[in-house]
Amino acid sequence: MIFLQAQPNPIMQFLPLIAIIFVFYFFFMRPQQKKQKAQTSFLENLNKGDEVSTGSGLIGKINKIEDQIVTLQIDQKTFIRVLKSAISKEMTESIKSNG
Repeated sequence: MIFLQAQPNPIMQFLPLIAIIFVFYFFFMRPQQKKQKAQTSFLENLNKGDEVSTGSGLIGKINKIEDQIVTLQIDQKTFIRVLKSAISKEMTESIKSNG
């Protein structure tokens, strides 16, 4: 006795792969893109006088903004220059939301 099997539809074979790609994009790639866009927007809208934190944990007030370099005042007469991309978050908003 010979049984004939129907050939599987090639689209149905790729359906799980397509579903995995879809899930990967919406749960991993898209949130990362949103976070990156928010960080870029934050860096573009920095103003003199904002209190910010760097990625290494230094907290200071913006004294001067050049093209890609920001001068932070971390004490009364202590100024440091950091790359704009090293600034991670604004402390004034963090303090308001946590306080």
